[in-house]
Amino acid sequence: MTTVEHTQDKLTVDEFYGKCMALASNLWWSWTPEVEHLFRDLDPVGWRQTDHNPIALLQEFTPQRLYDRANEMVLFTRINQGYRRLKEYMNLRQTWASTHVGVLGSKPVAYFSAEFGIHESLPIYSGGLGVLSGDHIKSASNLGVPLVAMGLFYSQGYFRQQLDINGYQCEEYVDTKVEKLPIQEATSPEGDPITITLETRNGSLLAKVWKMQVGRVRLYLLDCNVEGNLPEDRQLTSRLYGGDERTRIRQEYVLGVGGVKALRALGINPGVYHINEGHSAFGPLEVIRQRMADDGVTFDDALRDVASQTVFTTHTPVPAGHDRFDHDVVEEHLGPLRDELGLSYEQFMSLGRVDPQDPEEQFCMTIAGLKLSRTANAVSQLHGVVSRRMWAHLWPWRADEEIPIGHVSNGVHSQSWLADQMKTFYDRHFPIDWMDRVGEGEVWQGIHDVDPGELWELHNTLKSLMISFIRRRLTKQSRRRGESDEVIDHARSVLDPSVLTIGFARRFATYKRANLIFEDLDRLSHIINDPQRPIQLIFAGKAHPKDEPGKHYIQTIACLRNEAAFRDRVVFVEDYDINVCRHLIQGVDVWLNNPRRPLEASGTSGQKVCLNGGLNLSILDGWWAEAYDGSNGFAIGHGSSHVSDEITDARDAEALLEVLENEVAPIFYNRDIDGLPRDWIKRMMNCISSCAWRFSSDRMVMDYAKHCYLPAAGGLSCKI
Repeated sequence: MTTVEHTQDKLTVDEFYGKCMALASNLWWSWTPEVEHLFRDLDPVGWRQTDHNPIALLQEFTPQRLYDRANEMVLFTRINQGYRRLKEYMNLRQTWASTHVGVLGSKPVAYFSAEFGIHESLPIYSGGLGVLSGDHIKSASNLGVPLVAMGLFYSQGYFRQQLDINGYQCEEYVDTKVEKLPIQEATSPEGDPITITLETRNGSLLAKVWKMQVGRVRLYLLDCNVEGNLPEDRQLTSRLYGGDERTRIRQEYVLGVGGVKALRALGINPGVYHINEGHSAFGPLEVIRQRMADDGVTFDDALRDVASQTVFTTHTPVPAGHDRFDHDVVEEHLGPLRDELGLSYEQFMSLGRVDPQDPEEQFCMTIAGLKLSRTANAVSQLHGVVSRRMWAHLWPWRADEEIPIGHVSNGVHSQSWLADQMKTFYDRHFPIDWMDRVGEGEVWQGIHDVDPGELWELHNTLKSLMISFIRRRLTKQSRRRGESDEVIDHARSVLDPSVLTIGFARRFATYKRANLIFEDLDRLSHIINDPQRPIQLIFAGKAHPKDEPGKHYIQTIACLRNEAAFRDRVVFVEDYDINVCRHLIQGVDVWLNNPRRPLEASGTSGQKVCLNGGLNLSILDGWWAEAYDGSNGFAIGHGSSHVSDEITDARDAEALLEVLENEVAPIFYNRDIDGLPRDWIKRMMNCISSCAWRFSSDRMVMDYAKHCYLPAAGGLSCKI
C-alpha cells in the first residue's frame, strides 16, 4: 500500500485519511487558522460550496484521491503538524483553570443554552445569544475550564433568508444532513446509545442525544426525531424559535429537564449548573427531583442545595423577550414532574410568578430561573442596573441596588473573529504568548508602538476583501431574482474601497431601530453623497418570521437600491450568518448600533469590530456604555432617553446624523501629507488597546469561573 514518509513514522492512505477526519471532527479547527487553511487548500471551490464544512469536503474525496491531492499540494507536513497540535491541545493538563479554579475538575460545569453559534457549517443558532454561547464554550476549552454544554439539535436550524424582487423577506428551511456534521451518537458509560424519556400528561416524549467535540468541551444536543414519538413530536426540535406556545414549552422542557436527565445517563455529575437565559430554567427542577429521590430530602432542602449550585444569566431587558406560559400548558407538560416533587398546582406555578397568589399570572421562565438560583447576572453593567429594576418586585423588601443580580459583561472569542492578516500583524508586534493572554490588558498596549501606516494599510486590505465578498453576494442575489444585466453589472462593481464604509448587521427587531438613519432621507442623501466626504452603508440581518414590522424595515432598506440617490451608497446583504458577520466586522470602517436605550442588554458584534481595528458609532447602551471613553470611537447622544419613544427616536436620529456629518466623516477624511488619517488611526489604536481585552470571552469566562462557578461549587464566594 502507498505510504508517505515523515520524520516520525509511515502512514498508509487509510491512516492519513483518518488523521484528516480526526481534525475535521473536532471543531477546534474552526478557530485554528493553520488547520482551517488546510481544508481550504485541499479544494478552494469545494470549500466555499460546502459552507466551509470540512466533513462534507472530505466526503467528496476517496481516501486515495485525498492522499494524491495532499501529495500534489505538498500538504502532508502541515496535516501532520495540525494533528499533533490537536493532540497536544487535548492532552494539556496545565491550564489557566487548573491553576485558578482547580476544584471544578471534580465538579464540572453544565452549561445550558437554547442555541450555539460555533461556525456557519453548524446551523443551530439564530443570532447573538447563540454566538455568545459558542464563544463561551470555546474560551472554556482554551482556558481548560471543566465544562460540558447542553443544547438542542435543530435539523433545519434557523431559516435561510432571501429577499424577493420587492425586497420582502422570504424564509426557507433546509434539512441538515447529520452525516455531514462532526457529530456522533452519545453513549452511556456502558457504551449504549442514549435515549431519554420525558413524561407529560398526554404521554411520553423521547429524545436521543448527540455529541460534538468543541476543543476540550463536549457539546451534547437533544433530538426528538426518533422512533416512538408522534409525527408532530418528531418535528419538535427541527426548527429554532419556531412554532406556537405549545411547541416552545415542549422544546424548553426537552432542553431543561431532558438535558439534566441526559447528563445522568451519560454518567456526568455536575457541580455547577449554568442556565444561560430562561429557555432552560426547568432544568433545576429535575435536579431537585433527582436529589429528593436519591437522598430522601424534602423539596425545600433540595431546592436550597440545588439553587446554591445554579448560576442564572439573563440576557433580555425587553419584557416581551421573556417566555411566559399559561397554566394549562404548564400543567400538561410539567404535571408529572410536579407530582414527583410533591408540590400542589399553586406551589408549582408560584415558582414562575411574581405574585404567588395571582391565579391569572402566567409562568415566566426568567422568574423561575431567578427563584431557582442563588447566583444571577446580567450581561453588561448597564443591563445589571436595568435587570435589578425590572425584577425588583421579586424582592420588595430590598432597595434596587441590593437586588441580587450582578453582571458579567459579555465578550467575544478573539481567535474566532480575528482576520488572519490581523492575527499575523499582532504576532509581529505583541508578546510571543499573546494569544494565551488575550484577556490581559497589558498584552494589547503594544498597538500604540506600531507604525500607523502599516495598520492603515492592513485595514484597507481587509476592507477591499470585504467589498469583494459583498459584490459576489450581491451579484448572486441579483441573478437569483432574475434581474437585468445592468443590475447584475452594477452589483459587480458597487461600493468604493476609498469611501467611508459603515456596517449595520444584527437581528431586525424594532427596538434595534435599523431605520433610524433613514428618518431624514433628504439630509442623509446630502451627507452620503458629499463629493468631498462620501459615505456608503452596508446592511444585513434577519427579522423573525412573525415580525412584520422588522420585515418592513428590511424591505424599506433593500428597496433604496431603486432610488438614484442611494443606489451606489446603500446595499443589503441577504442571509446574515457567521460567515457574513466575519467578513463585515473585519472590513468596515465603522460599526453602527443604535438601539433604543436601555433595551440592548450587551451587543457583541461591535466588540468583534474592535479586534480588527474598526470603530464603533453607537448609542451609549449595552457594552458600549462601559467601553466608550471619548477617544476610542463615537457616541450617538449622551446616554439619556425620553419617556416618550417618539421623542427619543427623533432626538437620536438627529444626533446620529449630526455626529456622522460633523465628527465621523471629517476625522476619516482628514489626511496628512502621507495620505494617512492620523486622528482616525489613533482612535483605532485606542479602541484596540482599551476594548480588545476587556471584551474578550476569555476574560468573560474567567469572571464566570472565579465569581460564579467557584462559589457554586463550594469554593470562595466573590461578588459579581
